[in-house]
Amino acid sequence: MLKFLSKVKIEFNALDPRLASCMEFLAQCNARKAKESNPACQLIVKRRTDDHPPQIAVTFVNGVEEVFDATSTPQTIRNMILEKGQLLETEQMFREAGETWPVIIPDEELNQPAPSIKPRKAEDKQ
Repeated sequence: MLKFLSKVKIEFNALDPRLASCMEFLAQCNARKAKESNPACQLIVKRRTDDHPPQIAVTFVNGVEEVFDATSTPQTIRNMILEKGQLLETEQMFREAGETWPVIIPDEELNQPAPSIKPRKAEDKQ
């Protein structure tokens, strides 16, 4: 998960009953495997004293910042990060291959029928 991120900022009030997801996400970020995937990822924890809801702000390696409501389950937040990270990987792969991004498929190609993939019969194989 951290391999797609350059910075993670977790903000919460320690007395807020909604901080469980924040703490779980923080634990995931501090896991050895996560840290090894991107040791350069900056992890910032800000303890608040007001009643601002817990939040997690992440900066992706391409500079895009996204703020998540940390009252969501940490797995949901993690899945959103992974989905966006996979899109970043795909975009990078196309750019490295010299292709334009996003890929634009002409309407006439979208409307073409798909080729048939019926299995051949045993007597056809001879």
